[in-house]
Amino acid sequence: MITNSIQFKFYSPQWFLPSLMLTLIRPTMFPVLRNEDLKEMLESNKESLKLEAMKRVVGLIAKGKNASELFPAVVKNVASKNIELKKLVYVYLVRYAEEQQDLALLSISTFQRALKDPNQFIRASALRVLSSIRVPIIVPIMMLAIKEAAADLSPYVRKTSAHAIQKLFSLDPDQKEQLIEVIEKLLKDKSTLVAGSVVMAFEEVCPDRIDLIHKNYRKLCNLLVDVEEWGQVVIISMLTRYARTQFTSPWKEGAVFDENNEKTFYDSDSEEKKGQIEAKPYIMDPDHRLLLRNTKPLLQSRNTAVVMSVAQLYWHLAPKHEVSIVTKSLVRLLRSHREVQYIVLQNIATMSIQRKGMFEPFMKSFYVRSTDATHIKTLKLEILTNLANEANISTILREFQTYVKSQDKAFAAATIQAIGRCATNISEVTDTCLNGLVLLLSNRDETVVAESVVVIKKLLQTQPTQHSEIIKHMAKLFDNITVPMARASILWLMGEYCERVPKIAPDVLRKMAKTFTIEEDIVKLQTVNLAAKLYLTNSKQTKLLTQYILNLGKYDQNYDIRDRTRFIRQLIVPSEKNGALNKYARRILLAPKPAPVLESAFKDRDRYQLGTLSHSLNIKATGYQELSDWPAVAPDHKESTFLTHFFILVS
Repeated sequence: MITNSIQFKFYSPQWFLPSLMLTLIRPTMFPVLRNEDLKEMLESNKESLKLEAMKRVVGLIAKGKNASELFPAVVKNVASKNIELKKLVYVYLVRYAEEQQDLALLSISTFQRALKDPNQFIRASALRVLSSIRVPIIVPIMMLAIKEAAADLSPYVRKTSAHAIQKLFSLDPDQKEQLIEVIEKLLKDKSTLVAGSVVMAFEEVCPDRIDLIHKNYRKLCNLLVDVEEWGQVVIISMLTRYARTQFTSPWKEGAVFDENNEKTFYDSDSEEKKGQIEAKPYIMDPDHRLLLRNTKPLLQSRNTAVVMSVAQLYWHLAPKHEVSIVTKSLVRLLRSHREVQYIVLQNIATMSIQRKGMFEPFMKSFYVRSTDATHIKTLKLEILTNLANEANISTILREFQTYVKSQDKAFAAATIQAIGRCATNISEVTDTCLNGLVLLLSNRDETVVAESVVVIKKLLQTQPTQHSEIIKHMAKLFDNITVPMARASILWLMGEYCERVPKIAPDVLRKMAKTFTIEEDIVKLQTVNLAAKLYLTNSKQTKLLTQYILNLGKYDQNYDIRDRTRFIRQLIVPSEKNGALNKYARRILLAPKPAPVLESAFKDRDRYQLGTLSHSLNIKATGYQELSDWPAVAPDHKESTFLTHFFILVS
């Protein structure tokens, strides 16, 4: 799942409601009551009626209905002694405190008293409501409440204080320094309930303060397995960035890890050894290994975001020969919902470019199913193309032959592009692919024909001398092809290799002269180019035709065509004014063009951290934090060595 680049909503208060409240807000078979009736019930003297009314109100909120009109009646019950009623009132207030700030402010003293309540859920709910009132005037009260809650005996309350830190920071960024002190205190917390929330607060408030993590690194690694799922996602993401700044790269030839090495990441090296670092073989730091070892069990998690987070951690931090550990877990995720498949396939597509061997044994898992959505089919097609090699290309091409017949036109077109990529990357099948694409030119589907022409054009550019027969065959089919891009591609081929088809190219130009005025703009532009090239190579046959087409283009409605026509006329037709330019006409128009490179759309996506929104969109999203390069030498932590060992002894 996507992490890192976007702010999680998993930490909203609703995710942490006690099970009792979740039971109470389930839809019931109660008759629907009007707001007036609910107000009367809330203002009655009977606790049972009030409780019944609050259950109905929270039920309305759960269904997405607007219950803001009831705020004055609900807030009167905030001081109720009934625990169940008070819990439901706080649930309501968390939802509407920001909208009804004036009325909520009148109950500030009640919320402050509730912070001392013996019930931990009431204390946590009061803090949650207090932090939901977005009024700068109560910032000091919120800060005091957060500090007190951070020292609370209940882990649930401390967790709530970590959530409140983010709310207060967004309301008043000037409180950053005081909030960092609270974060530093909460990072030392040994409770697994608090760990994920405080790391999320750390990422929100001070992600650059990695010095706060030094003393807690091993504790976080060891607690990771027991932290709740969304906390695991946040912690793994943070530790990935942290490790890239604190350890040296394991991606070296002959990298080894000495399990008996007693020198840890936080220990300082002796002065005489510092000059010998480059000469030594790489030995993985035990703390680096600790992170990899403690995240490995999470590949079996039922939460797809956790599995994806561990996969990206191994991709960015593990030695290359160990990355394949994540393969089976990623393939397992392909049985999940369509949305999950989309994100996982995107990441696999990026991985498969650099390390084909990881996914080649599971190639059948990427075969397209008839029930797959188009975007899922396209991604699977991308992965199959990346995995293609001399050994499996025949199997993959047989699969592609079925895909081309698909009723999904976009997918069929993508398959033809994939065949072209296979033909470019694997020279042994280039001729086979070309012949297969030529056969598709007789297909009834215009989309298939158009895409085939475009791909054939790109392939012919790589070895044009060997395929003049294919160009002739395309010229014969020209009259039956109606898709503008396909017609333009054939005209481009005719002009580029007109000397190899000297009899056919002028005839194609003659046909185009008849239909020039009704053609699409892209076809007209290539017709002008074809006329210019034939004028330079075969002026005896095409001089009059060229002049006729240039005259038509001169008065065309599209200014691009008019400009192109005037430029071509001045370039190829000699005159007193442009004599100097005319000498270079052949070098300009008939210059050899570099063959296009058919590449994967995922080729450069690894510049973004896997699993992030930026990677998914292939553009840097707001809030994205780039992974730093590996340091040449591991940072020295002399100052924190004593504190670290002290903390380890205490814990």
